[in-house]
Amino acid sequence: MKRFHVHAHVQDLQASIAFYSKLFDAQPTRVERDYAKWMLEDPRLNFAISTRGGGKTGVDHLGFQTDDAAELDELKSRAQAADIALFDEGQVGCCYARSEKHWITDPQGIAWEQFHTLADIPVFSEASATSSEKACCPAPNTSGKPVGIAVKPASSCC
Repeated sequence: MKRFHVHAHVQDLQASIAFYSKLFDAQPTRVERDYAKWMLEDPRLNFAISTRGGGKTGVDHLGFQTDDAAELDELKSRAQAADIALFDEGQVGCCYARSEKHWITDPQGIAWEQFHTLADIPVFSEASATSSEKACCPAPNTSGKPVGIAVKPASSCC
């Protein structure tokens, strides 16, 4: 079976280890002076962080899609129990889907989307279908390097 892998560059390894250990409800399986890795079974994920990014942090946003509302509630409760700031969007239409979602942000500003898809919708964003052609998700980055997405309460989507 395949395992999803993500590697993110961070500035403060110890703050990041503390954050991700709370988020995953697990300690890293390996920690070095500039590196930490979690080998998770649910979801099957090899998630690594390091300080080897040459001072540049980030990935685009990361996330978990749950199979049901109970799983999403569990993720939300875990974040709240750990006093992790959370932006709850509730039900929102984005990316051709209606989802229940919330966002959390790690110590470096990398956004994590946690969501449960409720239904397909015929438009990219319900907001753009009723107003201007403003996309709900960030415009593509032309540098080729993913950029972290800030979590702001005024955001209407992705």
